[in-house]
Amino acid sequence: MPTETGYDPSLGDKFIFVTGGVMSGLGKGITAASLGRLLENAGFDVTAVKIDPYLNVDAGTMNPYQHGEVYVLKDGGEVDLDLGNYERFLDIDMTFDHNVTTGKVYQHVISRERSGDYLGKTVQIIPHITDDIKRRIREAADGHDICLVEVGGTVGDIEGMPFLEALRQFVDEEPDEDVLLTHVTLVPYAPNGEQKTKPTQHSVKELRSIGLRPDIIVGRSDDPLEESVREKIALFGDVPTRAVFSNYDVDDVYKVPLLLEEEGMDEYVMDRLELADRAIPRAHRSTEWRELVTQETTAELDIALVGKYDLRDAYMSVREALKHAGLDHGVDVNVEWVEADRMDDGDEKRLDEADGIVVPGGFGSRGVEGKMRAITYARENDVPYLGLCFGFQLAVIEYARNVLGLANAHSTEIDETTPDPVIDLLPDQYDLEDLGGTMRLGAHETQIEPGTLAHEIYGADSCTERHRHRYEVNPEYIEDLSDGNLVFSGEAGNRMEILELADHPFFLGTQFHPEFRSRPTRASPPFVGFLGAILAELETVQEVA
Repeated sequence: MPTETGYDPSLGDKFIFVTGGVMSGLGKGITAASLGRLLENAGFDVTAVKIDPYLNVDAGTMNPYQHGEVYVLKDGGEVDLDLGNYERFLDIDMTFDHNVTTGKVYQHVISRERSGDYLGKTVQIIPHITDDIKRRIREAADGHDICLVEVGGTVGDIEGMPFLEALRQFVDEEPDEDVLLTHVTLVPYAPNGEQKTKPTQHSVKELRSIGLRPDIIVGRSDDPLEESVREKIALFGDVPTRAVFSNYDVDDVYKVPLLLEEEGMDEYVMDRLELADRAIPRAHRSTEWRELVTQETTAELDIALVGKYDLRDAYMSVREALKHAGLDHGVDVNVEWVEADRMDDGDEKRLDEADGIVVPGGFGSRGVEGKMRAITYARENDVPYLGLCFGFQLAVIEYARNVLGLANAHSTEIDETTPDPVIDLLPDQYDLEDLGGTMRLGAHETQIEPGTLAHEIYGADSCTERHRHRYEVNPEYIEDLSDGNLVFSGEAGNRMEILELADHPFFLGTQFHPEFRSRPTRASPPFVGFLGAILAELETVQEVA
């Protein structure tokens, strides 16, 4: 039964906690997601929780330079990009309840205190904050066989201490066979080429000082761990040698599950959690993932990604969706970075070398004119083009300017005084004061016009995709824009959701973000169609030659 804090310690089945040591960014999320993939292959229903110890309630107002892209869930939750990894590896749709932040926890507890829910008691970190953390984990895990819980940050960070204390309490509440603690650490090389265990030793010592003892230690390294290094980590980490696993660098993160399987990590975990007798026998487990990520490829495509953030993580889902489409077509995809505000410094030349052009989502004025130059290039030179959210809006602006002759057409997001606001603020956004969580967010249905490119791509009369935007095509300009060549082939009521050009090999823009629903085993239709058009163009060129 729930306690006075609303915490019910009976919810959930098996729990795997994943902590990190030495430094952040080691790949805890990929390690956890890869293990989850293997457990799903063994027949278990797996879900995940990502803990982010920052004070933000969500990731929605964060600059990508801080935490990479803002990933959008089906219910509109704006979360850390690691939840995207869990959705892609586990092929599940998560909700905002699967992301736990310090801001979310404190906001809820303080709100309850203000409304008198604690009956005059002194509200403290223990038990009120820690119970709320545990409550969120258990409620997200309820109904699933296994819940993976990744604790963001590094052991020893002051902001993570309430979460680690909650984890300590959690371990004490559970039978040994129902909870497993995995600690991911760095095993670097010394200048003499020796793999060093001292950082791992100190990290485990830090973990144990707060009452947590790892059951498994995963060493992240450039190369496989040497046997003597495993033994040393096991000795100082107080775990069996067979509980030390090597997660070394591979050329594709989708191969990490194969690596962990070869290490035997999944079998060890199932034995430790007393799940082995419930697992599908190895000979009968799905091999789809292995076959997909190890297939021979038949071609190599170069895609120009035109954006303003010069870091990979800012467009992670777009890059991954292109990779998924490549897996679907059996080709390799090289994503070439084109910096939108450096077109005059030589970046425009990179468009000449590209097989296709993608303009992703974004906000703000920086790089806008460079992105539109890329769109013009794609439109005038019959280069396959895919525009996502802001890339859709800029395609509308570019067409209005250069085809319809509305030379000063723009979005009111960028130019409030434009005489032709072909892109304008959503009607329900005018009176908003808060920025966090107030955009048009999450999954919405789009009706697709039969006989269009969009209909061919989706193979259906409708699609449901995730959104994240405040601006849209101005209804007053829809008739002028729909000149027979530019076609709005997808609509949601009076909102324009998909555009395409009739006289172009492939020119598609989507107001939504199809990249957020793309999976290695289920690639996004717009991305599959985009690469398919490129391959068709290349085949035509080869036939002519």
